[in-house]
Amino acid sequence: MKTEKEKMIAGELYESADTELREARMRSKELIYDYNHTRPSELKAREKIIRELFGSVGKGFLIEQPFHCDYGYNIRVGENFYANMGCVILDCAPVTIGDNVMLAPNVNIYTAGHPLDVEQRNAGVEYAYPVTIGNNVWIGGNVTIVPGVTIGDNSVIGAGSVVTKDIPANVVAMGNPCRVVREIVSRG
Repeated sequence: MKTEKEKMIAGELYESADTELREARMRSKELIYDYNHTRPSELKAREKIIRELFGSVGKGFLIEQPFHCDYGYNIRVGENFYANMGCVILDCAPVTIGDNVMLAPNVNIYTAGHPLDVEQRNAGVEYAYPVTIGNNVWIGGNVTIVPGVTIGDNSVIGAGSVVTKDIPANVVAMGNPCRVVREIVSRG
């Protein structure tokens, strides 16, 4: 029989009130509290907290305060990652972010969702689907990325977009819902 954590990561309905999950969220909240209350100049302390919180982190990252997430251990970021202030990552499912990714202020990445069926929703179950962001991606301010989305390498997501479907590589996409507006042509 699967644990609620195993169900959560597998994309199955799970009970978020499960004791193991509540304890994991509390651990995350404690670390995030410490992170958000470090002085901006305490870069080594901030790096240590993020490395303890996240599943994996590459070289050269900066996450501006405030930052919030659910668990932390489901977040994996590559090298040269930057997240501006107000970033929220609901990482009930894996969130994988490639190398050279920049997030503008107030980017929200959600893997968690609630059933449409009212009885299931009122029973306290939810689901989570992974989010993947490729290499060399720039996400504009106030963008929301919903569960199950993949954003391809080298793409740019315009400010204020709500990304509800996969975005291919090498495009500029924007809007609500987010859609491709043009390809990015290399100047090489």
